[in-house]
Amino acid sequence: MAGEVTKIIDQKTLWGGGRSPFSVSYGKMMMWFFLISDALTFGGLLASLGFMKHKYVDVWPVSEQIFTHFPFTHAHLPLLYVAFMTFILIVSSVTMVLAVEAGHRKDRKNVTFWLFLTVIGGAIFLGSQAWEWSTFIAGPDGMISTWADNATLTQNFYGRGFTADNPILAPVQYSQFFFFVTGFHGTHVLSGVVINLIILIGVMQGKYEKVGHYEMVEKVGLYWHFIDLVWVFVFTFYYLV
Repeated sequence: MAGEVTKIIDQKTLWGGGRSPFSVSYGKMMMWFFLISDALTFGGLLASLGFMKHKYVDVWPVSEQIFTHFPFTHAHLPLLYVAFMTFILIVSSVTMVLAVEAGHRKDRKNVTFWLFLTVIGGAIFLGSQAWEWSTFIAGPDGMISTWADNATLTQNFYGRGFTADNPILAPVQYSQFFFFVTGFHGTHVLSGVVINLIILIGVMQGKYEKVGHYEMVEKVGLYWHFIDLVWVFVFTFYYLV
């Protein structure tokens, strides 16, 4: 841009040690390394899910026929509550952006406000996921002990036909992926909520004003945005595709 001054750093200063060549702090760089490794883990899980869906494509359960419940109503609303959960998590990502932006301005009041809303959003998502798990476990008749324990019940519930050699395997695989993938992601959300809460307490106590920066908010923000992005992929490949 016109009028912008570019500072040129000589090679000795750039690579001579004592500073980051990319002008990134050690903490943020380590966070990026962690997120990359975690992304590979989630990528492997979703790739395995895709493989199983392809293998049992003719008998794989349809999520729209399973996740039709909504709290406090008996209406048939396919995936509406899952969409609500997704919306809450995306909004919490927006509030985290605003918290980080306020941190750059060293605006303690707004950091506290937006980070608090982020924690609330994460808590709502976790509560929603607990409700979704309990509903899924209870099954179509509301009895946990009878969930998918025979081919007739499963066929009636999913509304799909099953091959003679694999009458129950596809729903079992579907359930296993549901609990593992959403549970693994939920663990990340839980840890994110706890970390955000700890940081929020530190902000309220003026800890980062004394340090002189709010980089810790930015680092946990990277983690929170990663959690939100992963859920978008889970929502797409598990529930929609």
